[in-house]
Amino acid sequence: MRLTLTTVMGWLVVLAGFYFGLSYLLDGTGAAAGFGIVDPDGYYVVKGVRDLAYALTAMILLLMKQRRALGWVVLADAIIPIGDCLAVMTHGGTVAYALAVHGSAAVLVLLTAGLLLRETAPARPQPVPRR
Repeated sequence: MRLTLTTVMGWLVVLAGFYFGLSYLLDGTGAAAGFGIVDPDGYYVVKGVRDLAYALTAMILLLMKQRRALGWVVLADAIIPIGDCLAVMTHGGTVAYALAVHGSAAVLVLLTAGLLLRETAPARPQPVPRR
């Protein structure tokens, strides 16, 4: 990979995402204070924007016919319904509801990723028959 300005900027976007995501998981209160939203209802907007960004990413890859890349993105983003399921179970929701809604979504997302990756897997070289 060539080290260009856009490559460096791309990696900064990746690292910022990991930093902010891990900040919320490891120190939610501190991260929330740094985010600037005082009213807890503001987090609904954050979740909505996150889900729209994921949908737009998938749509762009579909429209560009980048099915293999889409498979990898869908696989990586399976962490969203898995995390949502765990959040519901550990923050007052019922296990049944968490599994029915978010667990089933996670299974569907993982299945979709697997099918996309299988569909677009590179062909295996065929052995050359001996004469």
